[in-house]
Amino acid sequence: MEEKLLGSESKGVNDLKGRVWEESKKIWRVGFPSMLARVSQFGMFVVTQAFIGHVAEIELAGYALTQIIAVRFANGILLGMSSATETLCGQAFGAKQYDVMGIYLQRSWIVNLVAATLLLPVFIFSAQIFKLLGGDEEIANIAGYISLWFIPILYFFVFSFTTLKFLQSQMKNMIVGWISAASFVLHVFLSWIFVSKLNLGVPGAMSAMIISSWLSIIGQLLRVMVQCTFSPLGRIYGKGLDSNICLFDLPQYHSLGVYAVPWLPSFLQAVIEAVSDLSFLLAFSVLLNSFQSVLTGVAVGAGRQSIVAYINIGCYYVIGVPVGVILGYVFHMQVKGIWIGMTLGVVMQVSVLGYITFTTDWDEQVEQNIIYKYTIYHGKILGLLS
Repeated sequence: MEEKLLGSESKGVNDLKGRVWEESKKIWRVGFPSMLARVSQFGMFVVTQAFIGHVAEIELAGYALTQIIAVRFANGILLGMSSATETLCGQAFGAKQYDVMGIYLQRSWIVNLVAATLLLPVFIFSAQIFKLLGGDEEIANIAGYISLWFIPILYFFVFSFTTLKFLQSQMKNMIVGWISAASFVLHVFLSWIFVSKLNLGVPGAMSAMIISSWLSIIGQLLRVMVQCTFSPLGRIYGKGLDSNICLFDLPQYHSLGVYAVPWLPSFLQAVIEAVSDLSFLLAFSVLLNSFQSVLTGVAVGAGRQSIVAYINIGCYYVIGVPVGVILGYVFHMQVKGIWIGMTLGVVMQVSVLGYITFTTDWDEQVEQNIIYKYTIYHGKILGLLS
């Protein structure tokens, strides 16, 4: 009897290891290409910032200011809109409605192109906006000039985000990861040629980023190559607007601290000491973001963008920002105080999302979704018959 119990226990452990291994492979199959693509895209901005930092510190300050306000703002809006593509395409793929996925992708292109066009004034009049916000006039003028170079990148976001979400919902996004990695390597090479060898300065650095980014998009679009018809734009709006708030909050929120010390390429001693002082908070923030991204992804995938939007606003702007301002300016903790406040906001968000996720009856959610889709399907059939 004891041997049987030990054998059953050993079998249970092996089954658990097997299930963990299988789930890990599924996660990495989808997650690794997306991670590679996002790291490569972000790496382009970092490399551009590094090369601009070697041009002059005033240009570096202008680039950092553009990143804080204009680019992060547009990135959050368009990333939020594209999350609707992820939700709808994932549902269509699960229901084996493959033709509908192409329609959703084309809808998202139209909607996001309109959204990107509406965001153009932020880039065109960014110098005036920065001056209204109290920025230094010289830095604001440089930032306004650099913002104009970011307009092609604004439209790059439209196709990059939507195409990645479209392929990711089908687990076919490996090619996107490799294309993005290749474009990053190309970007480093072009930046070195344009800035270090040809001494083209800011135009050279920005041209390298534009060329590399759009070459990667051409490769992704060649991978997609779908032929489908256009149809009304209704459903993409409802999902996308909630996702705007859900995903726009986080990059804007963290931009308060990410660019607090933007002078990395100059290697000043004060900068090195500041980075060292903030390293623990940075490590803790990375740990929290690993939980935050998973829990937010679960909520968005379940179509709960509205709930996450309210949670984000409450945790970030009702708790995180006020605490950060108090610690930073009242208790004179400066950057560290602001970052602690931001981290507290993320802790609150992770706690609330974790509670919602672990207390949800997912079997009941599946049953409700099946009934909902069954009702809609038969409603359409009856409508056609009548």
